Amino acid sequence: MGFYSKSCPKAEKIVQDYVNQHIPNVPSLAATFIRMHFHDCFVRGCDASILLNTTSGEQTERQSPPNLSLRGFDFIDRVKSLVEAACPGVVSCADVLTLITRDSIVAMGGPSWKVPTGRRDGLISRSSEALNNIPPPFGNITTLRTMFANQGLDLTDLVLLSGNVYALPVPQLPL
Repeated sequence: MGFYSKSCPKAEKIVQDYVNQHIPNVPSLAATFIRMHFHDCFVRGCDASILLNTTSGEQTERQSPPNLSLRGFDFIDRVKSLVEAACPGVVSCADVLTLITRDSIVAMGGPSWKVPTGRRDGLISRSSEALNNIPPPFGNITTLRTMFANQGLDLTDLVLLSGNVYALPVPQLPL
């Protein structure tokens, strides 16, 4: 917590202010940022590698089929430019994405949580890794539970992040 307290003390406030000003106008972006952050964290950790456009000529995570419907990249770019104007070269894109995600949920009336900062940005982004690590939308429950467990997540996390209500155990009704 407070990684930027000396090097960029206004970083979190800059993100929060921008989110609070703009997310209420496009509330669906809050869910978009959860999905983007989730997809980023499942591939190489929460390093913002999902934001990279190209790395050494290979297709990136951003260009991978599970991520083609993601949006909000321009929003992240705008927030990052504001943070860069205040503190050039200090705050990572990984932290900006994480803070935007949290602050978007809060702006829409959801819960808040403390965000440890100090992540480093990834320099490698491969489409193939996204294909292999992001849970498939039509994966069976065994596959999905395994992929989430590999990330230290449980069934509740699976349901919340994937919106897959079929993953919940079905209660037996009395006959």
